[in-house]
Amino acid sequence: MAAIGSIRKHGTLLIIVIGLALLAFILGDLSKSTRKGSHEVNIGEVEGDKITYMDFARQVELNTAAAKQQQKKEYLSSDEAFRIKEETWRYLVRKIIMENEYEDLGVAVTKAELAELIQGVNPHPLIQQYFADPNTGKYDRNLIRQYLRDLDKLSPESKQQWLQFEKFIKDDRLKQKYNSLITQAYYVPKALARRSFQDENTTARITYVAARYQDVPDSVITVTDEDYEKYYDKNKELFKEKATRDLSYVIFEVKPSMKDLQAAKKEIYDIYEELKQTDDVIRYVTMNSDNRYDSSWKVQGQLPLQIDTLMFNSEIGTVSEPYFENETYHIARLVDIAYRPDSMKASHILIAYQGALRANPQIKRTREQAKQLADSLLNVIKKSPKKLEELVTRYTDDPTVQQNNGDLGWFADGAMVYQFNEAVYKAKNGSVTFAETPFGYHIIKVTGKKENVKKVRVAMIDRKVLPSNETYQQTFAQASKLAAENKTLEEFDNAVSEERLNKRSMPKIEQMSNYIAGLKNPRQIVRWAFDEETEVGQVSQVFDLEDMFVVAVVTAKSEGGYPPLSEVKSRIAVLVSNEVKGRLLSEQMKPNKQDLDQLAEQFNTEKVDVNALTFTSRNLQGYGQEKKVIGTVFGLEKGDITDPIPGNGAVFVVKIENIAKAQDKDNYLTTINKMHTSFKQRVDQDMAYRALEESLEVEDNRILFY
Repeated sequence: MAAIGSIRKHGTLLIIVIGLALLAFILGDLSKSTRKGSHEVNIGEVEGDKITYMDFARQVELNTAAAKQQQKKEYLSSDEAFRIKEETWRYLVRKIIMENEYEDLGVAVTKAELAELIQGVNPHPLIQQYFADPNTGKYDRNLIRQYLRDLDKLSPESKQQWLQFEKFIKDDRLKQKYNSLITQAYYVPKALARRSFQDENTTARITYVAARYQDVPDSVITVTDEDYEKYYDKNKELFKEKATRDLSYVIFEVKPSMKDLQAAKKEIYDIYEELKQTDDVIRYVTMNSDNRYDSSWKVQGQLPLQIDTLMFNSEIGTVSEPYFENETYHIARLVDIAYRPDSMKASHILIAYQGALRANPQIKRTREQAKQLADSLLNVIKKSPKKLEELVTRYTDDPTVQQNNGDLGWFADGAMVYQFNEAVYKAKNGSVTFAETPFGYHIIKVTGKKENVKKVRVAMIDRKVLPSNETYQQTFAQASKLAAENKTLEEFDNAVSEERLNKRSMPKIEQMSNYIAGLKNPRQIVRWAFDEETEVGQVSQVFDLEDMFVVAVVTAKSEGGYPPLSEVKSRIAVLVSNEVKGRLLSEQMKPNKQDLDQLAEQFNTEKVDVNALTFTSRNLQGYGQEKKVIGTVFGLEKGDITDPIPGNGAVFVVKIENIAKAQDKDNYLTTINKMHTSFKQRVDQDMAYRALEESLEVEDNRILFY
């Protein structure tokens, strides 16, 4: 079972740009819904604006093509596809929200402005980056103009990609304007700047005594239901949840049986005998191996341990006995032996042509024209090899070597594309040679070779042992028996126990989760768990995942919102206990609060001095975040002693030894600029959009579709 794949040629430079810009917005193939009537609803809705199935599907089509082009993949994995779907959903929601914002505020980009961004004197940074002169690296306005003049000659796909690139530039400009509108509207009065300056620069010198909650035995307090209710009501927003499901499930892995292993062994030994006899090794490997034939040269130590010594101490044609590792059989045949340099060094000039791999889209010369130019340069450089360094910046189409006179530096034997690598290997050190590769024509000067070492070329056949259809059927029968004969949670648990199956549990699965421990692409199980007809205790049908069957049961469900106190009681037990301990310690500290020495003795602790506390301090020395204590300190005067303050980790009594107030300034421009910068950073970090999104009603029906 030979693995067949292909690497697509790089398209135009614009495709790469679009791939980068849209990578976060790509999604894979959209699966059809299994729920009745899902085709009658929309993917989602934002404040009444619908995200229709057709809109979603069109975005799928566009972004999938861009993803494959960008990642040079024929297919996206299920995990990649799902992650991209999530990003796409966020993109479409954002698109609706921001387009409405722009319309309401009158934020727009005119045609003239867009034209200036694309082909003006000072265009968008991406235009400057991708339409630069390959010889100088500087933006060339004529290149973008030429590209636009030739736009009608491009393929429909390339035109569509340009339109998406243009839209990205427009959207980026809209975002800049919107953020600027918010940032410029931020005004800091002098009084507010003065307050901020005082908060940062006024310092307090304090002494405190703290009685830790952990030093109070639980046995000396009584925590009542009322204590729990008060704490829960006060902090209810912290416990707001999304809808979740708890699952138990059993995995039936489909693994090769003993019969499968024996059959695979017989087959691999048949292949072993044939590999010893075949005259066309490459074709035989291609037809019989899971992996492609690898033509690279290996030095000793690079081959698997099982065959390394054999291959380096045998004659050409030697075939290794099959060996089994990681559920795969391996056979090797020694194809060739050579003494080759471990690494080589070269300089080159690349002459590309229209349609060559990774060729700049501005290159219009044909393959024949490129060959004529390359031949001319080769003749000149052969007569005077030093000319290569002089001609490279003028002629090369390889931007990576424009700044170093074509020098590629040292590279490992086999690291370059095959035709280039072999041309350098065969040429003498210091000579000039020539090669044609998928990138174009190369004039090459060999500038260095390491000492020759023994290398081998080995043909490997790798055959993973796969379960037979019979094994699949037997495993499916096991899973079907569990699902068919047990309809309740109790029956399911009893069957698991009796049959000694390995039951797993996964709590708090959210509606759009794509993770269940031990499973690949478990979306169909999540969708089943959230189906309105699936009840707690209900056992599922058999789910067919990758190399496994799964039977699941819903053990609990939460529809989101605020959970009852009973569900969070164990999570807040320590916090509620600390509150009760805080009240107890506060009462115990009050009689001696004016005498910190006596208070320290009473609680067998020490006084702590803090010399430079500010209102903006994040932590209290020795205790971490204690905002209530810090806030209280800066509401008092020198000499004041606080009442006991219940904090996060202890109850504190604090004496204000001194308050050194910051001196007023005539000018608070530095503080104002600092506040402006901080605000701008928050705007640039998308805080404005997040606030908008939280304030709007978003209906999410994605689970009906994938």
